[in-house]
Amino acid sequence: MIDLRTTPYAALVLRIALGVMFIAHALLKYYVFTLPGTVQFFESLGLPGPLAYVTFYAELIGGALILAGAGSRWVSAALIPVLIGATWAHAGNGWIFTAPNGGWEYPAFLTVVALAQALLGDGKFAVSTLLPRRGLQT
Repeated sequence: MIDLRTTPYAALVLRIALGVMFIAHALLKYYVFTLPGTVQFFESLGLPGPLAYVTFYAELIGGALILAGAGSRWVSAALIPVLIGATWAHAGNGWIFTAPNGGWEYPAFLTVVALAQALLGDGKFAVSTLLPRRGLQT
């Protein structure tokens, strides 16, 4: 049975973890791999180089929005293709994260986490609760 009293807090914990993860991976691309290095990596996979910049900004801005609880349901859903792409990029490396160049289990797991966040919504202490509700009034 789901305890509806604690569900908003569970969504909060998940939202914080997912938002921090996206921001951390964006900063990894910027500070460690560098954006030109990330472009080269994307091109080595046969992907267009500019997609590296799109991915960087999607992770950075999306992570910040999720962390703040600003539309995390929709942002999480929108970032699922990024995670599927990361899973695809690591598919040839094997299952385990400690495999050379990282395995595919971590991005696959994060895909499921993003899906769960999309299903749960913002949770407690979200910026979205401070904004006026919009929508069809009946």
